[in-house]
Amino acid sequence: MFRRRHFLRLPIVIEIYKLKEVLATLQEHVPDVKEVEAVIIRVQKGETEQYRWIVAAFQQPVYRYCCRLLGNRQDAEDAVQDILVKAYQSLRRYKPSVSFSAWLYRIAWNHCLNLLRRRQLQTRIMRFFRPEAVSAGPEQLMDKRLYSPALSAALAQLSLEERNILVLRVFEELTFQEMGEILNSSPNALHKRMERIKRKVRASMEAEEGISWDGKESAMSTKI
Repeated sequence: MFRRRHFLRLPIVIEIYKLKEVLATLQEHVPDVKEVEAVIIRVQKGETEQYRWIVAAFQQPVYRYCCRLLGNRQDAEDAVQDILVKAYQSLRRYKPSVSFSAWLYRIAWNHCLNLLRRRQLQTRIMRFFRPEAVSAGPEQLMDKRLYSPALSAALAQLSLEERNILVLRVFEELTFQEMGEILNSSPNALHKRMERIKRKVRASMEAEEGISWDGKESAMSTKI
């Protein structure tokens, strides 16, 4: 849970972590990389109130990412608060040699992985991608199109790391270069792993329901 005592000197930062209200009204946009870097520099120089902009720009994507890994809205809301606090606390050490989004997703991945290990929630990953586990919007509609018992069974056969690769590539739409920065792996190695994951998921779904992956109407074939 969010521990306010760590931010007694940052009332503005505390205020923005009322996520239920903010998530309900925020119209998400894709922030410009240069704009992000400019804001980060200002925060690093002491303009702490500018961190409000960082939170507004990134809390929704991080929230969805946590939902897909943790499979629970409340856990994801708690996690995104902790992740954004950790990012703020570490921001002085951030260097633009790595994209900020990749840097933030690495923090999110490590945090969620620790939660899963500590709480023994690996079995709850089977709820991963279910429509009720993510926020309303285009992504929820995509999840509804993609979710099926066959897909759930296929995902259950993947390791946690394989699922994370699938989420980052398919739903977060990151490049293999960005994924490499998050997972400390080369883009080429991740590309090969993604191809193996795709084959594994496709084979499982074809065996379960006889889904054709070559058909134009297959949402998964076009998305993956």
